[in-house]
Formats: sequence, structure tokens, C-alpha cells
Amino acid sequence: MPINTLATATQFMNTLDKIAVQDAVTGWMDANAGQVIYRGGKEVKIPKLSVQGMGEYDRDDGYKQGSITMEYETRTMTQDRGRKFQLDPVDIDETNFVATAGAVMGEFQRVHVIPEIDAYRISKVATETIAAKKAGMVSYGYMPGATGTSALRKFKEGIKAIREIGYNGPLVIHATPDMIMEYELEIAGKITAATFSQGGINTQVPSIDGVPIISTPANRMYTAITVYDGTTEGQKQGGYVKGATALNINFMILLRTTPIALTKQDIMRIFDPTVNQKLNAWQMDYRRFHDIWVLDNKLDSIYISIKDAEPSA
Repeated sequence: MPINTLATATQFMNTLDKIAVQDAVTGWMDANAGQVIYRGGKEVKIPKLSVQGMGEYDRDDGYKQGSITMEYETRTMTQDRGRKFQLDPVDIDETNFVATAGAVMGEFQRVHVIPEIDAYRISKVATETIAAKKAGMVSYGYMPGATGTSALRKFKEGIKAIREIGYNGPLVIHATPDMIMEYELEIAGKITAATFSQGGINTQVPSIDGVPIISTPANRMYTAITVYDGTTEGQKQGGYVKGATALNINFMILLRTTPIALTKQDIMRIFDPTVNQKLNAWQMDYRRFHDIWVLDNKLDSIYISIKDAEPSA
């Protein structure tokens, strides 16, 4: 019996979208896109709300009239990425196609898609935070484990910097395994855990002052990345690499409501061997849009610790 490729594609698309949010270490950022309007394609509309401050109350005239401004800002997801995969029918039969295709697409997303989304988000937030030059929100030249240094103190300095500006909401820390190891060695036996929810899944993670610390691979903690186009010589393998001038990040602290991230898979197409015009093979077309935004007035709610020395001007 032929497989309903439309239903199969839809099932894959929904499942892969859910996995992308659950497995990405930055998947918690997608929760902030709840009010974003997305109707397919690259464009999204982000709500911007502003209200006037308080005025004097008058016993005769009462309250001063205030104004509310609610508008949507159109943004474009700059990351439009994809790949095509083909499975020879000699290697699989119709009844096994779904299982085989699921394994292929799941591995592709786990090994390549999710790390790239994480690295892109972290690098973009870092780039914009550094460019904003908010006083005291970026520190350079800290090597975890160096003599006379304290990972605990560094974490606390970052939390204090954000709290002093007036942000009292929940924070999230992304830190490299090296940074977390130094912190755990310093407070061995006194580590506290926090419940961290992401994509409907609750996990226990180490914390400091109630702030969850998300272990993030060092190869996703760069201030800039270069994404390969998959076509140019030397870039045919696709994916991403550390940017030529990128610096290594130790940790990043963010107000949980600050980053607005969105990742959406475009309609996944599956062609069976009788439809595929190029080869006698199953063909799967995978395409994903994604991006992240930080509103200008929230750039002072991010603190970054960088391992390298500050670049000279």
C-alpha cells in the first residue's frame, strides 16, 4: 500500500519543530515568541507596547489622560537553511520508509540543525550586546580555573550587574562546561538545583542564587559564527564554524523575557520514487527558518563574560 506522503511530511514537520525547541539549549527563548504573529515564510510581526508615565492627580479634574501605543514591528528571519536527502528504495521497503526517514531526519536535526540554531542565537545576542556598549555588561579576559580567580564570584558579579539596573525578573545563565566545573569545585557539596522548564519538559539543573545554569557546549559559545552555504568549495559540508574574529564566551546571563526567538520548519516535502523526476529514490526536502531578536531597550538586561582579552580598537 503506498504511503500517504502528505500526512507523513506533516507528521515529521510537527515532530521536528517540537524536538528543535526541546533539544536546543536555547529552546527556552522560543517561549517569548508567544505574541509574535507568524503566518509562514520569513516575515514575523513583533508586538511593541508603550505607555506614558504617571502624572499628578487633580482633585477637581481627576486623572491625567494617558496614552497607550500598541504596534507591530515587521521583522525578517534572516536564517533560511535547508538540505535535500534521498533514500534508495533498494535499501528500504515501503513499510520501513517512515522509520528509516525518521532516523535520518532525527539524526540530521540533532547533529547539525540544533547546534547551529544555538550557536547562531548566542552569537547574535553577544554581537548586539557588545555593540550596545552598556556600562559594566561585558567583561573580558577571564580564564576559568586560573590561579586566584573565582567562578562563583564571576557569576555573582554578572547577576548583580543586571539586578542593579532594576531587572528583578527570572534570569537564565548559559555557561560552558569548563565554567560550570570550576563553579562546582568551589562549592562542592553545597550545590543547589533548580527546576528548569523548556518545551513542556522539566529538568533539574545547577543554580546560583536561584538562577538556573544551562550547560552549553563551548563550540556554541562564540561571539560570531560563519554559516556555510553548502555550495561553495570548502563549504559543501554545510553547517557553521567559529567566526574569523570571534571570541570565546565563558557564560551569558539573560533576563528570561529578553530574547525573542523563533524557529519554524517550512512545509516539508516528501517525494516517493514514482514522483521523483531525478532519481529512483525517496526524496526529503528539509527547510527551516529561524532568527532571534532583542529589543533595543532590553540590551542592558544581558551580561557576558568573555575568555579572551578585549580586542584593541
